[in-house]
Amino acid sequence: MKKPLLLLAPAAAIGLTLLGVPGTASAADSNSYQAQLNALNHASGSGSVMITLSGSQATVTEHFSGLAATFGGKPYPHVQHIHIGAMGQCPTNSADQNGDGVISTTEGAPSYGAIGTTLSTSGDTSPAAGTTLTVAPSGASTDYHRTITLDSKTLASLKAGTAVVVVHGLDPATLSKTAQGEKSDLVPSLPLAATSPALCGTLVASQMSSIPGGSAATGGGSTAGLQHEGWIELGAGLMLAGAAAGGLGLRRRSIAGN
Repeated sequence: MKKPLLLLAPAAAIGLTLLGVPGTASAADSNSYQAQLNALNHASGSGSVMITLSGSQATVTEHFSGLAATFGGKPYPHVQHIHIGAMGQCPTNSADQNGDGVISTTEGAPSYGAIGTTLSTSGDTSPAAGTTLTVAPSGASTDYHRTITLDSKTLASLKAGTAVVVVHGLDPATLSKTAQGEKSDLVPSLPLAATSPALCGTLVASQMSSIPGGSAATGGGSTAGLQHEGWIELGAGLMLAGAAAGGLGLRRRSIAGN
C-alpha cells in the first residue's frame, strides 16, 4: 500500500499549495503582509494595505475611501502610521477611558502601540513625522504607493504579528458635543477629531504580492487574491487525481492478492 500513498501525497500537496491553504506561509518566512482596514470612532470608511519586503525596503500599497473629505475648507489630511510594540490589535469601545465616545490615539495605544513608521507621502517616515499634516494623504479617499525603509523595531514587530496600520482623522460632526469641544491628545492646537483613529487593521503574513482587484472591502476568504479561477480548479483536480490514483493502486493490489 506504500506506492498508492506516494502517488496521493505529492498530488495533494501540490493542490494544497495552489489553493493557498492557511498555514503554508508564516510571518517568519513571509515577505508580504496585508491588513484590512476597518472603521473606528464612528468613521464610515474602509481600506486595505499590502506591504512587500525586500530586506528592510518595504513597498507599501494602500487604498482607503469613505473618510472625512475636508478640514477647514481644505482636503482633510489623514496622518497614518504603522504602530508597533503592543498587543497587535485594534482597540474596542472599552478603550474609551473618559467616556466621551471617542477612542483617542493614546487611549488606543495599549492595543496597537506607539508609532513605528509614518506612512507619509514624501520625506521623513520616522515617528517624528507622525503628525506632520503636509505629508499626509488627504481627502476622502487615497491610493497610496511608496517604497520606504523600515527600521529594525518596525521589522521585528511586523514579523512578530504585532504591527498595526492606523489611519487618523474623523469628521467632527459625527462626534458628541463633548468630543467636538476637546483638543487633540497629540497636537493640542488641533481638535480631538483631527488625530483620533478612523481606520485600523493588523498586518498579517500573506501569500499575495499585491492587493486583490476590486473594492477595498474585498479580500476575505481562504482563496482571496488568486488571480485566476483556473488555479483553484487545477489544485482541486490534482487532489482528485491523487485520490483516484490511490484507489487504483489499492484495487490492483487487491486483484493481485486474489
